[in-house]
Amino acid sequence: MLIITLYMRMFPAMRVKIVGLDPHQQYYIAMDIVPVDNKRYRYVYHSSKWMVAGNADSPVPPRVYIHPDSLASGDTWMRQVVSFDKLKLTNNELEDQGHIILHSMHKYQPRVHVIRKDFSSELSPTKPVPTGEGVKTFSFPETVFTTVTAYQNQQITRLKIDRNPFAKGFRDSGRNRTGLEAIMETYAFWRPPVRTLTFEDFTNMQKQQGILFLKQRDHMISYTTQDA
Repeated sequence: MLIITLYMRMFPAMRVKIVGLDPHQQYYIAMDIVPVDNKRYRYVYHSSKWMVAGNADSPVPPRVYIHPDSLASGDTWMRQVVSFDKLKLTNNELEDQGHIILHSMHKYQPRVHVIRKDFSSELSPTKPVPTGEGVKTFSFPETVFTTVTAYQNQQITRLKIDRNPFAKGFRDSGRNRTGLEAIMETYAFWRPPVRTLTFEDFTNMQKQQGILFLKQRDHMISYTTQDA
């Protein structure tokens, strides 16, 4: 995942589908991005692998991206695909615009939070996500990423330039497409897969469990996650 001092939109963006909410309750949807471990990494070119390079840098200030459609009813959230395509990343620790701050060469895990209105009093872009029975947190292992200030692989550079709608200035429409680019031409309308989050009705929150469904192609995998 590319980050710069100013800011960049997260690409690919996460998109989720939420079901099982109380249609009449009001909810916030938010995202934060947390470190996977306490390590710093480097890319080894001759073996094309990421290797541990030492301990992680000091923690950055907590930041939370509150979806701009918040506050909305459960019915509203369930009728749409929730996209985080406007979330912005930076590696500037002095940034004061509310963008999510990350260190370069570290591994991170995005997390999606569904927060019922009556548990949102502590919700803030500059504070950790509140906890409690009215808050559900979901994460997907396949969305873990490593941050860089420059791509370590030329094929990834070309692929992201071709597929990122915010990188039009880098495109050269006249060049020939070969290799990975030719393969990706068959996916001209590719978009990140939609994840479906399903959990118990919030009126029965004392059970403190959420059922999460990952819909992948023609089958569905379900498992139970604990509260944040």
